[in-house]
Amino acid sequence: MRFFIDTANLKEIKEANDLGILDGVTTNPSLMAKEGITGAQNILNHYLAICEIVDGPVSAEVIATDFDGMIREGEQLAALHKNIVVKIPMILEGIKAIKYFSAKNIRTNCTLVFSAGQALLAAKAGATYISPFLGRLDDVSTDGISLIAQIRLIYDNYAFDTAILAASVRHPMHIINCAEIGADVMTGPLSAIKALAKHPLTDLGLQQFLADYAKGNK
Repeated sequence: MRFFIDTANLKEIKEANDLGILDGVTTNPSLMAKEGITGAQNILNHYLAICEIVDGPVSAEVIATDFDGMIREGEQLAALHKNIVVKIPMILEGIKAIKYFSAKNIRTNCTLVFSAGQALLAAKAGATYISPFLGRLDDVSTDGISLIAQIRLIYDNYAFDTAILAASVRHPMHIINCAEIGADVMTGPLSAIKALAKHPLTDLGLQQFLADYAKGNK
């Protein structure tokens, strides 16, 4: 399973990268705004700054919702850096754009996926990644993990190359559940990734080891 971090915060990206387990980054306009990154050129510069930290896929989202606008923005984003993956919304115009980019060998991430039907359309169009938002489904009392499992079954049935990128991950159990089902990638906050390393018995065991060592070296 590949680990992406879902943020625009350069400090968090560097911390995750320094752990040695980071494979890529996903961002969106909301995450950019949270970091105070506004204005088209500033956003482009920020994508470049992320690419300088992480040697892996960096999803950069188009703002346009019409086909021509998505193509124009997507080509500009793809030209920025070899690591850029063009993030396209799951709408019919987006499916057309994904098909266009696929024919041009430009990688895409179909975002805001909430159903198996949407995931199937994106795979048919040639999306590199699809991003089902499992946390947002959980927020409305729908089982996001079940959706990941359904998409995995469909993709395996027809040997689609599209990777399942489990998005809107909120906590470590989301990551474990997605790994059990066979999601190709997870993307979530640094806190969820770091929480995988935590266990009270590990802390107690280490404390005991250090205490016993200290006794033996007095």
